Amino acid sequence: MFPSLGGTHVMEGSGRMVVTAVGINSQTGIIFTLLGAGEGDEEKKVKKGKEICKKPGAPENRNKAKTQDGVALEIQPLKSQEGVENEEKEKKKVKVPKKEKSVLQGKLTRLAVQIGKAGLIMSAITVIILVLYFVIDTFGVQGRPWRAECTPIYIQYFVKFFIIGVTVLVVAVPEGLPLAVTISLAYSVKKMMKDNNLVRHLDACETMGNATAICSDKTGTLTMNRMTVVQAYMGDTHYRQIPDPEAILPKVLDLIVTGVAVNSAYTSKILPPEKEGGLPRQVGNKTECALLGFVLDLKQDYQAVRNEVPEEKLYKVYTFNSVRKSMSTVLKNMNSGFRMYSKGASEIILRKCTRILDKNGDPRVFKLKDRDEMVKKVIEPMACHGLRTICLAFRDFPAGAEPDWDSENEILSDLTCIAVVGIEDPVRPEVPDAILKCQRAGITVRMVTGDNINTARAIATKCGILLPGEDFLCLEGKEFNRLIRNEKGEVEQEQLDKIWPKLRVLARSSPTDKHTLVKGIIDSTVGDQRQVVAVTGDGTNDGPALKKADVGFAMGIAGTDVAKEASDIILTDDNFTSIVKAVMWGRNVYDSISKFLQFQLTVNIVAVIVAFTGACITQDSPLKAVQMLWVNLIMDTFASLALATEPPSESLLLRKPYGRNKPLISRTMMKNILGHAVYQLTIIFTLLFAGEKFFDIDSGRNVPLHSPPTEHYTIVFNTFVMMQLFNEINARKIHGERNVFESIYRNPIFCTVVLGTFAAQIIIVEFGGKPFSCSGLTLSQWFWCVFIGVGELLWGQLICTVPTSHLKFLKEAGHGITKEEIPEEELPEDVDEIDHAEMELRRGQILWFRGLNRIQTQIKVVNAFRSSLYEGLEKPESRSSIHNFMTHPEFILEEDEPRTPFLDGAEDDPETDGLKKRGGGSPGGSTSLNKNNNAVDSDQVEVTVPEPESPLHSLETSV
Repeated sequence: MFPSLGGTHVMEGSGRMVVTAVGINSQTGIIFTLLGAGEGDEEKKVKKGKEICKKPGAPENRNKAKTQDGVALEIQPLKSQEGVENEEKEKKKVKVPKKEKSVLQGKLTRLAVQIGKAGLIMSAITVIILVLYFVIDTFGVQGRPWRAECTPIYIQYFVKFFIIGVTVLVVAVPEGLPLAVTISLAYSVKKMMKDNNLVRHLDACETMGNATAICSDKTGTLTMNRMTVVQAYMGDTHYRQIPDPEAILPKVLDLIVTGVAVNSAYTSKILPPEKEGGLPRQVGNKTECALLGFVLDLKQDYQAVRNEVPEEKLYKVYTFNSVRKSMSTVLKNMNSGFRMYSKGASEIILRKCTRILDKNGDPRVFKLKDRDEMVKKVIEPMACHGLRTICLAFRDFPAGAEPDWDSENEILSDLTCIAVVGIEDPVRPEVPDAILKCQRAGITVRMVTGDNINTARAIATKCGILLPGEDFLCLEGKEFNRLIRNEKGEVEQEQLDKIWPKLRVLARSSPTDKHTLVKGIIDSTVGDQRQVVAVTGDGTNDGPALKKADVGFAMGIAGTDVAKEASDIILTDDNFTSIVKAVMWGRNVYDSISKFLQFQLTVNIVAVIVAFTGACITQDSPLKAVQMLWVNLIMDTFASLALATEPPSESLLLRKPYGRNKPLISRTMMKNILGHAVYQLTIIFTLLFAGEKFFDIDSGRNVPLHSPPTEHYTIVFNTFVMMQLFNEINARKIHGERNVFESIYRNPIFCTVVLGTFAAQIIIVEFGGKPFSCSGLTLSQWFWCVFIGVGELLWGQLICTVPTSHLKFLKEAGHGITKEEIPEEELPEDVDEIDHAEMELRRGQILWFRGLNRIQTQIKVVNAFRSSLYEGLEKPESRSSIHNFMTHPEFILEEDEPRTPFLDGAEDDPETDGLKKRGGGSPGGSTSLNKNNNAVDSDQVEVTVPEPESPLHSLETSV
């Protein structure tokens, strides 16, 4: 039993478990708190804690709790009154504002407010003019006195005027705009599920359409995460493909098969494919599965070796970790000697090799110059082809005195190299084409990986991220930090701005490097427009970067729960092409809203001007209140349903991203809006003032208050609706395209809405009667109305021929809110831009150092508990139980383990320094209960025996 088995699974066996921390006090809880989760619950608990403190006797209870076994003493600081007060002070100092609106929401809100204000002014002016005109004409010009018996009639007139004003306001206010956004986003989210995008936040869908940069992981996203051995070097021969088993000497082949079989987690295995004709399934560590697959390719059976040497017979196991970057397993020979098999990063293992097997399978001396030549001629060429290199070696210990297995540096030396293999993680076949689409769409793809820079550069070249002849940068994490940080270790935005525009590959990077890069790109003001950044991540440590990004993509298969919680979209297939589909859907959302706006604003302008002008001239609106509401229904609800459900097309990826500051209504859209408004107003006013002569019918102007509906005004209303229906087809294109019918059959909702509206209009006109102020029309009158409506399509083609560049007077509308327009009181003092992730990280430091206090209590409890469980674990048969319950972490070959730098100088913490000073105790201060659990060399670890008064009492360095 061990104090911590983070990231591992118990596979079999039985035992007892002590729960030392739950909820926000656990390590996962601390990470969730860093990400801002559960703040509401914390506040409730704090309030509850205050109430308890106010109760009589609470202080005594609290003091009593401090003395119970020392446990409450250590956990108390989190919930102590002092801690609560400190947290409250921090909350007051750092007042985090509400979540900002997305780019599209901000633009729409601003535009809707502007349109609403204009509509309110127009409706108010309409009512005032109608009332003044009636009063002046009735009581001034005609000189009629106000009679008591006429008061009801006058009130009816005033109510009529008020209804007209309200109708103008209703038509002018774009209440369908939020509906269109919601429908478009909801429809897109539903469809995106089929494209392996699980959208967690609706606004992330449209934000992805504005993305200008994507920072992607390599393994599993750009590559298949299916490791296979493709090259090998053994017996002084470099095999460019898997060698024939007969070409390998039997004794060398036996060393390879046995070494790979026993020196791997027994949970790693190759299983038959699920479907006939499919690839074999890799279960467990991917790198070990690649080596096991190599054994199978050599026509050997690793399972037979494992059956012969079960885990119980493994005498000693040095498991893989980031310090060793290797794994070794010791077997006891029949002659009482020992043989150790090792595998690991080629540059690490070769340094420890003093011999190598020649072409006859015999060991020969392996000198420093031989190693350098091998690196130059074998390892570097493999890495340049995107291969991960692993060295297989062994060592024989003679019979006699048993070696000191705790002296790891001596044990893992004097090795004999068997072979070096090159493992490939193939690039997904669809990725290069997807990245090319991104580049055409104006999106820069960057690879952020922890792999070797040569491997990363080779994979980036295969994917198309790096192009020959281009001046792009490939940096390692160390070099990246050196270039962007000052002497104090602080990131300088100016230095970062010089790096990121040309940066394409960041290798050997830590999660902190990824967060720094993402934050730097988002905050940068270099270029014409601000960057919108999407990020992929799968690990718990990727949480801050995913949260900081405009759109965070978590891996659905390989991703941790913390990464998924911090993300906006989850890729259910871990595939980069799904990100490209998300871009396409995001741009489609943006275009759908623009299409709806183009249509709605045309109707708005025409309806408001007709109602206003008609009311002022004829003292009555040509479009009655109920008719206006029907028009409003057409242009808001039905139109939003029709235009917001347009499916995306590949053509969306042939233009540059809009960016943060691009207006919703472009000059081309403004040309279409004003052009169609001119056509419709010309037709409506012609019919209004000369329609009765053209159709040879009675005029509908200046009729009495309660007169029946007229054919004249019914034709005006019907023609207006027909023009809107056909203009809805024009609104399908917003970039000046001529073919407005392109792929119209792909949107059955649009066709249904248009045909359904046409059918409903026929019913309203023919059978609506007085409620709809309509009179039945003849067939010829219907044909004229439809003909004028079809004229909208022809007029649209005429508008397309007018170059937008010649119309200098046209203005764009629907800009986003710029930083200069934000009121000063909304910005915190001395802060240019609110960085939520940075706040959360600083807040996390407090939790982290409090966590140190808690760890000492947890260690004491676990040590006391396991002491009763591990009696007799020194028996040899128990030494190799590591594989029964532990799958070691992914076998990553890195020269340097990426480290997360401390924030705010935490590295110089006095407690930490004190711990280091007191750490000079003897290595023998702690006895290993299980020799297979040697995480690091005992010579490198100094076990501390802290003083009882120490604030870090019982904190062990093994944690």
